[in-house]
Amino acid sequence: MTTNYPRYALWIVLGFALWLNYEAWIKDYAAVDAAATVAAGHAPVGGLAAEIPQSESGSAPAGASGAAAAASTESGTATAAPATSLSTAASVAAAPAVHVHTDVLDLDISLTGGTITQADLNVYTRIKGQALRVRLENHDSPETLYLLQVALTGPAGAARPNQLATFSADRTDFAMAPGQDELRVPLHWTDGHGVEVLKEFAFHRGSYAIHVTQTVNNQSTAPWPVAPYAQILRDDPPTHSSIFNANPERFATRGPAIWDGVKYRKLKITDDEDRHLNIQVKNGWIAALQHHFVTAVVPPADVDYRFTMNSRDTEYAMAASAPLTDVPAGGSKSYPMTVFVGPKLQSQLAVTGPELQRVTDFGHLFVIAQPLFKALSWAHMVTGNWGVAILLVTCLLKLIFYPLSEASGKSMAKMRALQPRIKNIQEQYKDDKEKLGRATMELYQREKVNPVSGCLPMVIQIPVFFAFYWVLVESVEMRQAPFVLWLNDLSSPDPYFILPALMAGAMFLQQRMAPASPDPMQAKVMMFMPLAMSVLFAFLPSGLVLYYVANTSLGVLQQWNINRRIAGAAARKS
Repeated sequence: MTTNYPRYALWIVLGFALWLNYEAWIKDYAAVDAAATVAAGHAPVGGLAAEIPQSESGSAPAGASGAAAAASTESGTATAAPATSLSTAASVAAAPAVHVHTDVLDLDISLTGGTITQADLNVYTRIKGQALRVRLENHDSPETLYLLQVALTGPAGAARPNQLATFSADRTDFAMAPGQDELRVPLHWTDGHGVEVLKEFAFHRGSYAIHVTQTVNNQSTAPWPVAPYAQILRDDPPTHSSIFNANPERFATRGPAIWDGVKYRKLKITDDEDRHLNIQVKNGWIAALQHHFVTAVVPPADVDYRFTMNSRDTEYAMAASAPLTDVPAGGSKSYPMTVFVGPKLQSQLAVTGPELQRVTDFGHLFVIAQPLFKALSWAHMVTGNWGVAILLVTCLLKLIFYPLSEASGKSMAKMRALQPRIKNIQEQYKDDKEKLGRATMELYQREKVNPVSGCLPMVIQIPVFFAFYWVLVESVEMRQAPFVLWLNDLSSPDPYFILPALMAGAMFLQQRMAPASPDPMQAKVMMFMPLAMSVLFAFLPSGLVLYYVANTSLGVLQQWNINRRIAGAAARKS
């Protein structure tokens, strides 16, 4: 115990790397097994794409079957009810669409329901250096189905512009011109009896937030009850990967998530409680997560919405539904909704919805990770390079923790200086453990050395290391960001394993400066540790390895300086 605290840190890091591999395995296989179990008892009937979220009052939407409507009304819950079997995702995808092109988004909006059926991100490519863009919403295949729907529903049997209704548009192509800051895309629907609905999508330059306003103009002779809702439908099979796979999606937190007005919750489509989510929320949002990108629905503030989820196998539908309200005869009313389709850019998420930046999943250490991200952003603003920003923040962290590291380093240096005397005591009392322990403690007391004092500073820094890990892995701002020379993507592993090799060298030097282990077998194991750690870190993002190389190298320099000072003081004493 007394000379092992430098090694404890290495074992902790090794355990952290093994934990990452375990997490990847759990995501790959446990989720698949659970999903198969759920699927066995809940076979899809027409698909979730044909289901319409219900208003809070429990009245079924137009097109719902009589049995489903009756069951929903009896329960009084905001569940979905199957619509006609022909109104499936395939028909939505096959319907005519409006094409929208802005500086950051390239969308298809189907005239069936005004559903966003395809969303390409203009400035984000799937693989660096290639032309293929990141695609979120899509209907490319049943396994990747991903739709975003904003619509209106109403009482049972009444015609409403829901996700299955047919809209019209003045033209089929809308493009944001150079210098144009706003683009509006109007879609029209009418019931043929005096009620007209304008669904307008508003896009702004540089923004991934889309403001959708549904305006009901009721020129009939009776009030027109209606309820706005938005729904995310996705088939999201798990990504198969491991820590030894260079696919960055292995780090992803995928699936549905909500902000319920108080806390952030990630939902599991295989969890029975989450699969039947049905809660009343004010100032919240729903979202579909994946690594670096998100689709989110942000209802108007201070309005009660009901959040629901339904899932079948790997497919899930999340909805945010408002209660029914009347549009008076001869009057009009607007129902706004904000959706976000794009990268998890902290600056845009923060102004789109309350705590929406939490979709950048920094885990349980969000409170620590958020200031670290802000520090990185500041450093990047100054330097223009995320790699240099990582180095600057690493130096800043070293400076903040300098007093703790200094205390740990001094304890380590004193322990190292005592090693010859400790070895003599071990030889002298090798057959008497009790006397050995007593003599060793007396030596520590005489020399005023506390062998445990070096452990606490390292333990305190561990949460910061974990938080910095999540910042580097989850921040889309560093996706495909170059550093220098061969490091042209800090979110991917080092292609030539140079950084892992440098890390092994830095760890080896750090070990050489630590007190030697009295156990020969343990000493051999610890000599092998730098190599083992470099192999594990070879498959982690190069930005994270860069941080660890810089942090370890600074630690080596600090320990060298401490050793030099303590050795000089000892020489002057003698």
